[in-house]
Amino acid sequence: MTGNPASTDDSAAHNDSPTQDVDDASDDAVISQAFRWSLIVFLGLAAIGGATAWYVTRPEEAAPEKQEEEVVIGVRPSVPDDIVPLLAFRDTTTAAGIDFVHANGATGQKLLPETMGGGCAFLDYDSDGDQDLLFVNSRQWEHDAAANSTPATMALYQNDGTGKFKNVTAAAGLDVSFFGMGVAVGDLDNDGDPDLYFTAVGPNHLFRNDGGKFVEVTQAAGVAGAKDAWSTSAGWLDYNNDGRLDLFVCNYLEWNAEFDLGQKFTIDGKERGYGRPKDFNGTYPYLFRNDGDNKFTDVTESAGIRHAGAPRGKSLGVTFADFNRDGWIDIFVANDTVQNFLFHNLGNGTFKECARDCGAAFDLRGNARGGMGTDLGCFRNSDRMGITVGNFTNEMTALYVSQDAGDGETPPMFEDEAIPSSLGPVTRLELSFGVFFFDPDLNGRLDVMSSNGHLESDIHRFQESQHYEQPPQLLYNCGTQYQTEFILAPAERCGADFAKRIVGRGAIFADVDGDGDQDVVISTTGGTPRLLINGQQTGHHWLRVKLTGTTCNRDAIGSWVDVHAGDQVLRQQVMPTRSYLSQVELPVTFGLGTEASVKRIVIRWADGKTREIANPDVDRLLSVTQGTP
Repeated sequence: MTGNPASTDDSAAHNDSPTQDVDDASDDAVISQAFRWSLIVFLGLAAIGGATAWYVTRPEEAAPEKQEEEVVIGVRPSVPDDIVPLLAFRDTTTAAGIDFVHANGATGQKLLPETMGGGCAFLDYDSDGDQDLLFVNSRQWEHDAAANSTPATMALYQNDGTGKFKNVTAAAGLDVSFFGMGVAVGDLDNDGDPDLYFTAVGPNHLFRNDGGKFVEVTQAAGVAGAKDAWSTSAGWLDYNNDGRLDLFVCNYLEWNAEFDLGQKFTIDGKERGYGRPKDFNGTYPYLFRNDGDNKFTDVTESAGIRHAGAPRGKSLGVTFADFNRDGWIDIFVANDTVQNFLFHNLGNGTFKECARDCGAAFDLRGNARGGMGTDLGCFRNSDRMGITVGNFTNEMTALYVSQDAGDGETPPMFEDEAIPSSLGPVTRLELSFGVFFFDPDLNGRLDVMSSNGHLESDIHRFQESQHYEQPPQLLYNCGTQYQTEFILAPAERCGADFAKRIVGRGAIFADVDGDGDQDVVISTTGGTPRLLINGQQTGHHWLRVKLTGTTCNRDAIGSWVDVHAGDQVLRQQVMPTRSYLSQVELPVTFGLGTEASVKRIVIRWADGKTREIANPDVDRLLSVTQGTP
């Protein structure tokens, strides 16, 4: 096309017609004028383009004085050096009468379950109002010829109300031996006393509490699980809102001793080491529905916990909450080296796994971590929940925070705020097992505690930064008004007994001595536990609330208590299942700080009913029974 007009012009130029000469001159004028306009337009466009390019690529100007002042005003202040009060936890284990030693079966063969046990629980087994203490034991391996003729058993200690304990294991019927892992505490028959479900390597065990004497009812109840399973954390929940507690059980790996011994697991390519979870296949949890009369039905498949195409888990930690407040309790599971699970309760007896969609499955880079224990709490005193997960060495403790309240149909979106909250970086080196939210200084903000310890007793020979025994950590909640929301509480504020290294596994809290603040127990694998009495002297006020259900489950598990004090609303859930393999006390403790009064408390019972109590007295335990004045 570009050649054709030139040919036409050439033929016209060689035409002798006068008329054509006039026309050609006119055409030349038109073309010249068009060219000038085209040139003007082109130059105009070039100028506009140049101006645009300069605007886009121009160097940034210094911000105006007013803008600088606004930025400075918005900066949060640094954390004061003395923000953490003196807590001074004291180790009273021996003085309190606790002489338990955990047997993990380790004799040098290095079988993986030896590294993972050590659950514990606070419970009021005798219904006298104070918190008794239970330790889950493993045992010597049955194939070990050197096994002690006196087998290791569970251990139950009765609290006299002052923090002194008496061993009542045999009298309570718990002098039983199996390779135990964890325990779930709950009143399965709503008769007023707590029953016990023990997880194990092999069949699990259910003990019904008959007036302070425990009787095994596993086979009749139908909750033993597979004979070759390895179960870990477990918990009671009422997933179908029928007033009876159902049972959720985590399973870890497809494991047996023959396979483990047949593999050449090493630490350094030479010496025998413990196998990694990646060396074993994953499996699926159990969900047992409580049908009443101490009978249960395995609904794992029909409820959607296991179905075609469902991801396999390597589950170690579990906790429960109604994340989107639709009236149905959901399930969060911490998995080791594979994605976490969030089972959304659809309200029709089934669940949908949605951790990926909700942002709670992986770390910020989309990687699975070595998830151990877990807990959840409203640590910012708002509707937003935080889920914390203890992870392996060189993996930060997670803090998945809900970004909204959900829409009633789906759970909220979560975002891991471990880094921006500053909780994560200080936890990176430790191998964290038990984690939980609590308020040891009673200031109204939930802190995070973790129990830590490695798997290999001689790990320091191969990794200089690692130790078998590791100190617990208290991540102190400074509040959102500071640049750093969480800080690692200094050892001198927590006390030398607290900071002492330990091979930590389960970690729990309760008001052991009846003074209103929360004391701590840390269990170990292959060693002795530690009872740490809280020595805070802040003078802060507090309120403890103990709920008893009548139309909901008797323990009121899954109920929420909102305390309106000053200009804040403090929210906590009745949920003993938290940490790692363990259970905390049922009463919930609210630190009130300097607030000497409470405007009201609002109870949202697990079955959806509500109760409001105005102006309750503080610095006391308030017991509330559903349906009573």
